[in-house]
Amino acid sequence: MFRFKQFSVKQDKTAMKVGTDGVLLGSWTPIDNNPYSVLDVGTGTGLVALMLAQRSFAQQIDALEIEDNAYEQAVDNFEESPWNDRLFCYHAGFDEFVQEIDEEYDLIVSNPPFFESNHQIQNQARESARFYDILPFDKLIEGASKLLSSRGVFSVIIPFDQEERFIIIASEFSLFPFKITHVKGTATSKIKRSLIAFSTEKKELVTDTLILEIERHHYTPEFKELVKDFYIKL
Repeated sequence: MFRFKQFSVKQDKTAMKVGTDGVLLGSWTPIDNNPYSVLDVGTGTGLVALMLAQRSFAQQIDALEIEDNAYEQAVDNFEESPWNDRLFCYHAGFDEFVQEIDEEYDLIVSNPPFFESNHQIQNQARESARFYDILPFDKLIEGASKLLSSRGVFSVIIPFDQEERFIIIASEFSLFPFKITHVKGTATSKIKRSLIAFSTEKKELVTDTLILEIERHHYTPEFKELVKDFYIKL
């Protein structure tokens, strides 16, 4: 179990554990539009949805998970959280969900799969959570564009080397980046991740860089400030 300041995340049933990517997405995602409704696509343990429940006053926080054990784990984590009346998890794939749901969301978030599968799968659950071909970027973006409200925000964390491609696809569905944060492990390391927030309107793009560590286990003030409401120790 991973304990945060206001909630805990059980992860014994899931292949994908609590990680930095999810924590970054949950703490960084803009909520200036005061979302009433939130959708977390590929919720895993439910971490990002739980973080957004803590950060926002959203009354409807839905999550989506296709993998059986992860779905069960997310449901348990939601039920045992302080916000169990605002959190709900659907057991379905995103394509199916987009076709059947009649909802609009003010905030859609996703920590999507990004490793392309070209070798024999060793751990099906973990690979399902991380392989790009399970939820291709174009399908994720297209679905988000259909479900996003006119004032909505679509927020993701992806590998930096996929940023340009992701933005080009998003533009084809009339989604435009207004905030990008490049994530580096240390000041001298390469950019590893891109946090990107999109809207349905073209706005001035704000870009910055977040460095996580000064040295191993010695975190930067900027990273500490970002996650201070969640981590018990840092």
